[in-house]
Amino acid sequence: MNTNNSIAVIGLGYVGLPLALAFSKQYSVIGFDNSKNRIERLLNYQDDTREVDELELRNVSNIVFTSCPNLISKATVFIITVPTPVDENKEPDLSILSSATELVGK
Repeated sequence: MNTNNSIAVIGLGYVGLPLALAFSKQYSVIGFDNSKNRIERLLNYQDDTREVDELELRNVSNIVFTSCPNLISKATVFIITVPTPVDENKEPDLSILSSATELVGK
């Protein structure tokens, strides 16, 4: 797949994975997650969040799943879908979001 002029979805959890798959129906998509284990599971048609079933993952096209940050540099649109957990004071922990934006900024 030509990854030029593609959409990069950063974070393939319960929000990012379905979003990446929906976009892949019309666009080239780079699905990025920093967890190599998560990428391996998706490449083996297994979604631990249970948002997407095995059949849907087997039939997906137009998408590349990766944990290689260099590959997302080929995208022209970036969508960040990473968690922002809340601490005991009900304050969001933005460190994961900050890391993701730094990754995209590079």
